[in-house]
Amino acid sequence: MGKIIRLPEVATVPQSLYRSLRGKYFIAYADNLTFGRGTSAWARLYNPPNSGVNLFVNVWTVTDVATTPFRVQFWFNAKAPGTPINVRATPTNLKIKPLPKPRVKIQLTRNVKGNPKGGIKAFVRRAVPEQTLVEEEGGKLIFPPGSNFLVFVSNPETPRLAGNARIAFGWWEEKIIKRNK
Repeated sequence: MGKIIRLPEVATVPQSLYRSLRGKYFIAYADNLTFGRGTSAWARLYNPPNSGVNLFVNVWTVTDVATTPFRVQFWFNAKAPGTPINVRATPTNLKIKPLPKPRVKIQLTRNVKGNPKGGIKAFVRRAVPEQTLVEEEGGKLIFPPGSNFLVFVSNPETPRLAGNARIAFGWWEEKIIKRNK
């Protein structure tokens, strides 16, 4: 009779759950992003220069709640037009006390004129009314302190119509560890 080999139990845990269990996963959304009639709107994840963390984008969604086709541009490290408004984010693990606070900021601007400048226009999506665009990035979009992930919404094909959108983000943050040389 053969010998029984005992193997250790191994569980595969999704990154988002692992980060949430550690109190490092956050979600937030920008609501009532009005645009159209010659204006645009945007929301971004902004990693301040002094944050001490790297930002890992896990998921984003863009929902059109109006009746106009819309275009969504995704920019890395662009300077966005308008004055940003900060939005509150929440950790996804509400069991940890005190609740973890994100270092990364979510910001938005509505009815802004102009386009992003500098940075990199990484990709563009077009959508029809009442559609939600969703992409799970799995943390592969990584932004160090002083950088941002900008989602810019407009309706250039129907510029006379008003638009309204929601943009949501899920991300985690990891502290930057400085290594001695």
